[in-house]
Amino acid sequence: MQKIVEAFIRTANAFDVYGALHLFSSDAVIDDVSVGDAFVGRDGVRDYLERFFVGYHTKSKLLSLERADNFNATIRLDFTGDFGHEIGVLKIVVNADGLIERIDADLE
Repeated sequence: MQKIVEAFIRTANAFDVYGALHLFSSDAVIDDVSVGDAFVGRDGVRDYLERFFVGYHTKSKLLSLERADNFNATIRLDFTGDFGHEIGVLKIVVNADGLIERIDADLE
């Protein structure tokens, strides 16, 4: 879990949308309460990354990672970008292949 979280942060911080997409399953979902929308499949994930990471020049720093088991974790991230500064919480689910299947995101 640590490796996929670090890879996600690294690729998102580099604005490497296609690199980040390789970390997600084809039917992945990002449900972000803070933006009031869910993004489904790789096209949805790409849209999310382009709008909220690339579009706002968002950089993330890992604050904490709590693993529930081999497939579920909750991470806290420090976000900075054109919007200012926020702390976010991501509940991440990975599948048996080690790909991100779901992220439930919200701001503190």
